[in-house]
This record gives sequence, C-alpha cells and structure tokens, in this order.
Amino acid sequence: MLICFNERKVFKNMKNKGKAMGEMTGKMLHDIECCEVEEIHEDKVQMVSEQMPPEDSLYDLAELFKAFGDTTRIRILFALFEADICVCDLAASLGMTQSAISHQLRLLKQARLVNGRREGKQIVYFLADEHVRTIIQQGMDHIME
Repeated sequence: MLICFNERKVFKNMKNKGKAMGEMTGKMLHDIECCEVEEIHEDKVQMVSEQMPPEDSLYDLAELFKAFGDTTRIRILFALFEADICVCDLAASLGMTQSAISHQLRLLKQARLVNGRREGKQIVYFLADEHVRTIIQQGMDHIME
C-alpha cells in the first residue's frame, strides 16, 4: 500500500516532534493522490522512455527555465517587449542601478534570451528572438487561467 503525506506541522519545541509524527503515521491525505496498488504499465513506461530527450538536452532546458526564475529578469524581458533599450534606460525604467541591470542582462545573454548591439557609446539590448516572447506569453496565459 502506498501512502502519500503532504501535511506540514510546525514544531514549536522538539519534545512534541515525536508525538506529532506518530499522530501523522497512518493518515492518508487526499489532496495528493497516489496509486492504491502498484501496477506498472509496461507499454506506457516504454513509450515515455523512448520519447524522453537526452539528459544533456533536459539539463539545458532546466537551465533555460532557471533564467526565468527571477523577477528582475522577467521585468527586463517585459521592458524589452516594448522596445530595444540601453542599460541606462532599463535602469531608469525599473528603478535599479546600471550595475544590477548589467548583471541580470549578462545572465539573460548567457541563456540566449537577449542580445545587444553597439549604437555609438551605448549598448542597446533586445529580445534574441520571438521564442522568448512566446515563452513569456504562454507563462502569463498559464497563470491567468
């Protein structure tokens, strides 16, 4: 029998920890559902195994999504939706220092989400391609549902 627990308890002192854990033992919480019996469906396991991308591709994908894991970087990307913009204008728009913006732009550039071009004495940044806009828009659509 498979029992799934997701109950969280805050233990104010360690003396009560053992008692509380004993109370949880045997409880089955229904908000995380698990199989009542373990039955492996070989056809589905094989299908998933055959379709799974190589580990290095999955790693690269996880690294890409890490780039979206910071509110400042998301704000920069949204600003770049509106216009190609230099670091000093980004800093003024977002109320941050140029140094902080440059640091985040470096990470976005490493993730191939933005590019920059020199215009005189300034570097103007822009979205690397339409995929970036699509990823952000799909994310927004998902959270607005």
